[in-house]
Amino acid sequence: MKTIIVPTDFSPVATNAMNYAADMAKSINASLLLLHVFQLPINYSDVPVAMISVDDLKKSAEKKLGAVKKELEHITSGTVKIYTETRMGNVAYELEELCAKINPFAVVMGTRGHSGIERILFGSTTLSAIRHLTWPVICVPPGKEYGQGIRHIGFACDFKDVVKSTPGKMIADFVKELGAQLHVLNADYKNKNFSPGTTEESALLHTMLEKANPVYHFIEHPDIEDGINEFAEKNNLDIIIVIPKKHKLLDSLFKPSTTKQMVFQSHIPVMCVHE
Repeated sequence: MKTIIVPTDFSPVATNAMNYAADMAKSINASLLLLHVFQLPINYSDVPVAMISVDDLKKSAEKKLGAVKKELEHITSGTVKIYTETRMGNVAYELEELCAKINPFAVVMGTRGHSGIERILFGSTTLSAIRHLTWPVICVPPGKEYGQGIRHIGFACDFKDVVKSTPGKMIADFVKELGAQLHVLNADYKNKNFSPGTTEESALLHTMLEKANPVYHFIEHPDIEDGINEFAEKNNLDIIIVIPKKHKLLDSLFKPSTTKQMVFQSHIPVMCVHE
């Protein structure tokens, strides 16, 4: 059975992403695994002393997860199998280990804020997951609901090294599972990114995604992420698929990059998949 993993810190942003994931799980007949990773708080003085025991933290986390599970079971009328797990450690590491064990359909996380402390605290966790996980990570903006489902999927593509960089089967399977229409989006301005190999690369991509019956859109815009976001909003796309470039994600948190800007600025969920 397909499983969707949802990391939660019990914040409103994480709760919203959890509700989004629950509706998705219901629509595709998947189970839901709620994960909470806690860390042992340390009181730094001359000698570091743990402020609370691991057992107490674990019991508190399990109690909160139990309450959340009960509420979700009520909301979904018991149609979704919901599991919970608490772990102590680093969120990204524990999430990666769990994914390797479960092999999830997707990991669903929230995104918060455009800058400042909110972006640091929650955004760094989401970006860490995007960087380390090889499974699809769906980033849900604040307040976004699953609604009527995912009917139109955008895939942002630059037509460069498509065979090496594009997980064609993963994308096609995702589109098929949701019963959606795939829109391939290429943003450029005055053909600045057009090269002699672009035509061949686009043909290779079409072969890879042929079973998904993609529709192609060439967006004229000087800014790639803004162009794609504007197109997505005007054409009512339900989610945008992007392939993070590793060298960009290793940049500092505040240094602009296409994937980061799309994740934090988009009002539409963004799914990050790796080559």
